[in-house]
Amino acid sequence: MAPSAITEPIIRITALDTQFGSQVIHHNLELEVRRGEVLGVVGGSGTGKSVLLREIVGLQQVTAGSINVLGTEVTNCGADAQKILRRNWGVMFQEGALFSSLTVAQNIQVPIRELTEFPQWAQDEIARVKLAMVGLPPDAGMKLPSQISGGMKKRAGLARALALDPELLFLDEPTAGLDPISANQFDELIKNLKATLNLTVFMVTHDLDSLVAICDRIAVLVDKQIVVGTLDELMEVDNPWIQEYFQGPRGRAALGHKERN
Repeated sequence: MAPSAITEPIIRITALDTQFGSQVIHHNLELEVRRGEVLGVVGGSGTGKSVLLREIVGLQQVTAGSINVLGTEVTNCGADAQKILRRNWGVMFQEGALFSSLTVAQNIQVPIRELTEFPQWAQDEIARVKLAMVGLPPDAGMKLPSQISGGMKKRAGLARALALDPELLFLDEPTAGLDPISANQFDELIKNLKATLNLTVFMVTHDLDSLVAICDRIAVLVDKQIVVGTLDELMEVDNPWIQEYFQGPRGRAALGHKERN
């Protein structure tokens, strides 16, 4: 791999503005995501965490600014370029966002059908492999989303996000609604998949334990902009919300858990 491929950010956001009517969500936001890292994205209610994710993957129009992913300008690329990007990233939305009328295996095959011309036997084999990859039993593929638990739905959503072997993985609140044991198991799964598949992970979360356990850096949305650093670096930032988030009771508990392990 050429040195430039290592140092070049996989995502570069420049001078981003997001506005809904008179409400300004982001103003002149700047962010670079490094290839191979797990970046956790946090912020208070209304700071536009999920909005930012949707803008990066082209589901939400920006008001102004530039979003470059894998060398392509997302904000004005054509349909062919967008299709290539979608083959190189995977997205897991909150609660898995599975289609209720499709089986788990059929849900995993949705991006395969949309973005490739693989025959059905190949789609079936990919679904089988991805189920195993995320720790689901083979028979889960034949079930409808209503027939599996919330934790299994999240794993199925992750399997769908990984269906086309992406190099970039987007996760929106992956551990929300899970009990502490299941959330910890999901964190370990993400950590292992990241290492095994050489993924770059962009993770929107409110889960302090996840931030501490698996993130290389953390991006905090605050005052319509973004502050990025390691956990230790953010602990030194002179901002009331950041200080309260990381050094409040829940933050201290998460950091204490990390030290004990």
